[in-house]
Amino acid sequence: MKDSKKTIREAFLDTVPVMAGYIVLGIGFGVIMEAKGYGLIWSAAMGIFIYAGSMQYVAVDLLSAGASVLTAALTTLMVNARHLFYGISMVEKYKTMGKIKPYLIFALTDETYSLVVGKEFGDDLDPKTYYTFVSLFDHLYWVTGCVLGSVIGSLIGFSTEGIDFALTALFITVMTEQWLSAKNHFPAIAGVLSTLLCLVIFGSESFLIPSMILITLVLTIGKKEADYE
Repeated sequence: MKDSKKTIREAFLDTVPVMAGYIVLGIGFGVIMEAKGYGLIWSAAMGIFIYAGSMQYVAVDLLSAGASVLTAALTTLMVNARHLFYGISMVEKYKTMGKIKPYLIFALTDETYSLVVGKEFGDDLDPKTYYTFVSLFDHLYWVTGCVLGSVIGSLIGFSTEGIDFALTALFITVMTEQWLSAKNHFPAIAGVLSTLLCLVIFGSESFLIPSMILITLVLTIGKKEADYE
């Protein structure tokens, strides 16, 4: 017999590590938004409706620089392209989720994906309830962080220089962990070299989109070498 309360409790316990990271990173985002002149409503709205850590940090610069819609759309596509593959891999798990399915697809972040895709369910745990509450809890953590950051930024005046490096540090940590655990380093090397090449050619203000395109082309052409297992 499925136990909904136990399932919700387990979903919460599984997301506690995510809570620690999301609230800290969300606070950093909220502080930066406040420093750029975008208040609590903007931070909360972006946390609720965009809900993409890396893209939200990038969006701060896009907003403040007055970037075009095309630039914003292409940047968003490139930064979050991996979520296309996340969604495809979850089709089978989410096919019976009913009206909540669109939200679950929207809320499929890196951390949420890692929890729902690897969870093993006993006879007393309900997969539908687990998927739903893992997604809700993680989303709530992120929005809470964004709001707290905006409040802190409005109450305490301090330099925000370096705060936006928090996400870069997170990605470096993730890459290092994957480098140590992976047998094949072709994707990582291709990504670093492609980015450095585009940085030299296009400069620090315009290298992001060209580097994303080049990385995609290199990994597509060298897909036999790009073994992610």
